[in-house]
Amino acid sequence: MKRSLLTLAALVVIALAAGGWYVHSKQPQRDGQMTLAHLQAPVTVRYDERGVPHIRAENQVDLYRALGYVHAQDRLFQMEMLRRLARGELAEVLGPKVVDTDKLFRSLRIREHADAYVARLDKQSPTWLALQAYLDGINQFQDTHARPVEFDLLGIPKRPFTAEDTLSIGGYLAYSFAAAFRTEPLLTYVRDQLGADYLKAFDMPWQPQGSLAAAPALSATDWKSLNDLARLSNQALEQAGLPQFEGSNAWAISGSRTRSGKPLLAGDPHIRFSTPAVWYEAQLSAPDFELYGHFQALNPFALLGHNLDFGWSLTMFQNDDLDLIAEKTNPDNPNQVWYHGAWVDMTSSQQQIAVKGAAPVTLTLRQSPHGPIVNDVVGSTAGTAPIAMWWAFLETDNPILQGFYEANRADTLDKMRSAAEKIQAPGLNIVWANAQGDIGWWAAAKLPVRPEGVDPGYILDGSTAQADKSGFYPFSDNPHEENPARGYVLSANTQPVSPSGRPIPGYYNPADRGRQLNRQLSDDHVRWDIPASQQLQLGTKTDYAARILKPLIPILRQVARDADEKALVEQLAAWPGDYPIDSVGATLFNQFLYELTEKIFHDDLGDAFFDTLLSTRVIDDALPQVVADANSPWWNNRHSPAPENRNDIVKMAWHSAVEHLRSLYGNNPEEWRWGKAHTLTHAHPLGVQKPLDSLFNVGPFAAPGTHEVPNNQSARIGPAPWSVSYGPSTRRLIDFADPAHSLGINPVGQSGVVFDKHYADQAATYIHGGYFEQHFSEADVAAHTEGVLRLVPVQP
Repeated sequence: MKRSLLTLAALVVIALAAGGWYVHSKQPQRDGQMTLAHLQAPVTVRYDERGVPHIRAENQVDLYRALGYVHAQDRLFQMEMLRRLARGELAEVLGPKVVDTDKLFRSLRIREHADAYVARLDKQSPTWLALQAYLDGINQFQDTHARPVEFDLLGIPKRPFTAEDTLSIGGYLAYSFAAAFRTEPLLTYVRDQLGADYLKAFDMPWQPQGSLAAAPALSATDWKSLNDLARLSNQALEQAGLPQFEGSNAWAISGSRTRSGKPLLAGDPHIRFSTPAVWYEAQLSAPDFELYGHFQALNPFALLGHNLDFGWSLTMFQNDDLDLIAEKTNPDNPNQVWYHGAWVDMTSSQQQIAVKGAAPVTLTLRQSPHGPIVNDVVGSTAGTAPIAMWWAFLETDNPILQGFYEANRADTLDKMRSAAEKIQAPGLNIVWANAQGDIGWWAAAKLPVRPEGVDPGYILDGSTAQADKSGFYPFSDNPHEENPARGYVLSANTQPVSPSGRPIPGYYNPADRGRQLNRQLSDDHVRWDIPASQQLQLGTKTDYAARILKPLIPILRQVARDADEKALVEQLAAWPGDYPIDSVGATLFNQFLYELTEKIFHDDLGDAFFDTLLSTRVIDDALPQVVADANSPWWNNRHSPAPENRNDIVKMAWHSAVEHLRSLYGNNPEEWRWGKAHTLTHAHPLGVQKPLDSLFNVGPFAAPGTHEVPNNQSARIGPAPWSVSYGPSTRRLIDFADPAHSLGINPVGQSGVVFDKHYADQAATYIHGGYFEQHFSEADVAAHTEGVLRLVPVQP
C-alpha cells in the first residue's frame, strides 16, 4: 500500500508538473530577448502594469512588425475566430452546428470582395507596407510559438494570416452594423399583413398599395423565410462570442468651455462584451510617429487613438446602407428576374464549406442584378421570392485602410476631414479634437442616391425602379460640424441633422440618451474637466422610463390588488429612472416593460417575428408611442374571444411582473435589487460549453446602467434575470492641456490568454466605474514598466 501511495503521489506530481509546463508554454513573453526576421533595427517593447505594450522602433515598418508580434502574443485566438467568422469558415473547427452561420457569411460575398479589394491595393503605398509588416509579425509569432489552448481544444491548424483576412474582418464589422436583415422583414410584415393602423407605432409612412404591390404577393413561406433569415442574422452575431458594434457616446468640448482652456475629448464605443475584449491597447513610438492607440484584431491602424497633438473617438452613424429587394421571377424560368423591363438571368456559383467531423457542404450562391440572393441560405424553407441584397460595403471603393492610416496621423481639421471621406462603409461618426483648440465631427459614409419617395426601411420591389441607385451623394452633404459656436460636438447614435435638409434613412437610437448628454453639455455654468466628464460617462439615468410610465401610472393605481402592490406602484411612480445596482424601481420597471411588450405585440406578430422585434432598435421607439395611444390596435389580443383595451393589458402585465419577481426573489421587494437581476459576464467563444465556461468566462458582476443611458450596460428586453450583452467597450478621457495623462479602461483585460495575469485584471475596476492612466511620456512609461522585451534582427 505504501508503494502504491508513493506511486500515486508521484503520478500526481508529474501530472501537476506537466500541467504547469503546458500552461506556462502558452503564456505571453513580456521580458527578455527574441529574434524577429526582417527587422531593420532592434525594437524595445516595455509592458506596463496592465500589460499594455509601449513599442519603440527606429522606423515605422519595424514598429508595425513588432505590433503584429505582440498583438498575436495576446490575441491570436481572437484573430483566428474573427477571420473564420467573416470568411464563413467556422464549421471547419466548430462542426455542423455553425454551418448556417458560414452559409450566411458566404452569401454576403465578403470573401470575394476582400480578395478583389486586396488585388487593387497599391503594393508600394505606406499603408500596404505597414499592413504587410504587421501581418508578418503575427505570422512569425505563430510559426515560432506554441499554439493557444483554444487551438489545441478545437484542433485548429496553423495557417498564415493575410491581407484578405484583414479586409474580411472589416466586412464583418460593417455587417454587424446592418440592422436591415432584422428590421426590414419585420416592418414589411407589419405593413403588408397587419395594416396602416399597426404601422403607426413604428412611425413609418404608410403606402396604401404597399411597395411590393407590383410583384407577386409574398407567401406564408416567404414570410417564414424572411424571419428565418432575420433569426439567423441575429444568431450569427449573438452566438459567436465575438465583438459586435451596437452604439456609442462621444463628445469633444472646446477650450472655451473647459476648466483647462484646452479641448477635452471623451468616447466610449458600445460593443458586445466578450473575452477577450475588442480593443488591444498599444503605444507606438518612432522618430516620425507617435500614437497611443486602441487596435482591433488583424488591423495595424488604430480605430481610436491620441497623442500630444490630437485624438479621436468613434460612434456608429447607423445610416441604412443595406437594402433587401424582393425579385420577381419568370414563371417559365425561375432563374430569371424582371429587371429594367426584361427578363435577366441570375448568375450562380458553388462553394464548398469544410465541416469538422462531417462531409463538406456544397453551397450554391446566386446573384441578381441587384446583388447577392441572401435567403437561399435558409435552404428548403426559402420560399419562392428570391431576396437580393444591395450593400454599400460591396458597392463603394471604400479605401478604409488608407482612411484610418491617415486618421492615425490627422493633427488638423483638414487632415481628419480627408481621412473621414475615405471611410465609406460601415458608417461611422468621427469625433475629434486637437491641442491647437479645434474640434470636429464628421459622419463618415457613402450615402446612396435612392429614387424619390422610396423608403428603404421596407423590403423593396426589384421589378420596379425602387431598388435602383443613381450614385452617391458627395461627402460634403454628410452631417458634420467643425468648431461650432456652442463650443462642443456630440454623437450618441441619434438621427443627425442633414446639412442639405435631405432625409438620411437609418436605424437610429431613441433620442433620450443624446438629449440627456446634450442637456448636460449645454449647461453654461459647467467648466468641463476630467472628473465632470467621468460623471457624465458613468451616468445611469434615463428619461425613457418616464415616457413609458407617465400614461400608465394612473392605470396601475387602479389595478393594484392590495396594499403591497399599491406601495409598489407608488415606488415606481417616485422612481427617478436611475439604474444603480441597489435600485428596486429599475428591476420592477424592466420586468413590467417586458410583460407589457409581450402582451402588446406577441399575439399579432407570432413567436418568430416577436423574437425578431426584440432584437431590433425599432421596439424602443414603438413602445412609447403605443402606451401613449389608448386607441392603438396593438392593445387588442386577436386570440381572445373578447376585445381588450389598454387598461386590460396593463393590468395583466403588471400582475405578471409582480408575480414573476416574487417567484424569483421572494415577497420582500427590498430583495429585488437591480444588481441581483442585472449582471455582466464576459463570455469567451468556448464559454458557451460547460464546464469550459468556468475556465474561460469572466464574471458575473452586478451591473449598473441599462439600455439608452450614458453607462449603456444593455440587456435584451425579456424576463428577469437579465444578462448584459453590450456596453462601453472602453471609456477614454483626454484633456489636451495634459494629454500625456489621459484615462481609459478595458472591460476585461489586455490579454486573451487564459491564466495570464492580464486576462481579467481590469474587470472589477471597469464594472465599478474606475479608470486607469494611459501612460504616454517617457518618464511615466519608465516608472510603470514591469517587463522589457527586446526584439532584435536575425543575424546574417
